[in-house]
Amino acid sequence: MTTRKWSQDVTRHSHALDLERDVFTLDDPKVIAASLKRSAEASGRRRATPFRSAMSMLTFYINRAGEDLDPRQKRILEEAKEELRVAFGRPRRD
Repeated sequence: MTTRKWSQDVTRHSHALDLERDVFTLDDPKVIAASLKRSAEASGRRRATPFRSAMSMLTFYINRAGEDLDPRQKRILEEAKEELRVAFGRPRRD
């Protein structure tokens, strides 16, 4: 019997966003940010703004993956946070 983590289920079946398949495994932060932005703006079920929903899902994934996340992929996902800010016209954090 295979057990799945609840966080994996949330990522795959979020009630707030319909994520594109394997979005968190992509290697281009701009593409990840654009995908999350599209998903957040298209969602009719989210309770927060599109920016907050997209950023929350990205942060959730990074935090839940924890030490199992490849360091290179974690760097890409952290860069995707900055790209998400840019995509939504928010100031960069330097």
